[in-house]
Amino acid sequence: MLNTLQQMIKGRLDQNGWSYNDVARRGGISRSTVHHLATSGRLAQVPQKATLEGLARGLGIPVAPVQRAAVEAAGVNLYFEDAPAVTDPEVEILIASVQRLSPKDRRHVAVLVESLLEAGGVEPERD
Repeated sequence: MLNTLQQMIKGRLDQNGWSYNDVARRGGISRSTVHHLATSGRLAQVPQKATLEGLARGLGIPVAPVQRAAVEAAGVNLYFEDAPAVTDPEVEILIASVQRLSPKDRRHVAVLVESLLEAGGVEPERD
C-alpha cells in the first residue's frame, strides 16, 4: 500500500503525464530524490525543508500537504487539536490551495462547491 506522499506524487505524475525528471526539473531537485520519495514506503528520516519545497514546486502544489505527508512517511504522527483527519491527498491539496486564495476568490470557490453539491443531489451543510 502506498503512503500519502507516494499517492500524492503518483497522482500528480499520472494526472499531468509527468516523469520523475519533469518533477525534478520543475522543482530544482534531483531525479533520484524524486524517485526515492516516490518509491520509499517508509522514509528513514524527514527530508530537509528545501527538498520538500522543491518537491512541492515540482508537483505544482502547496508545500504544507507535502510536508505533512513526508512527516507521516517517516513514521512521525502529528496530532493537532480540532484538526479533522484527512487521508485523501487530493483533499489536502485542495484545502491548502484554497487557503492561499483571497477572501473574494474563496467565496467564488464556496459558491462553486455548493452548486456542484446541489447538482449531485447533496444538500450543502449550513452553519
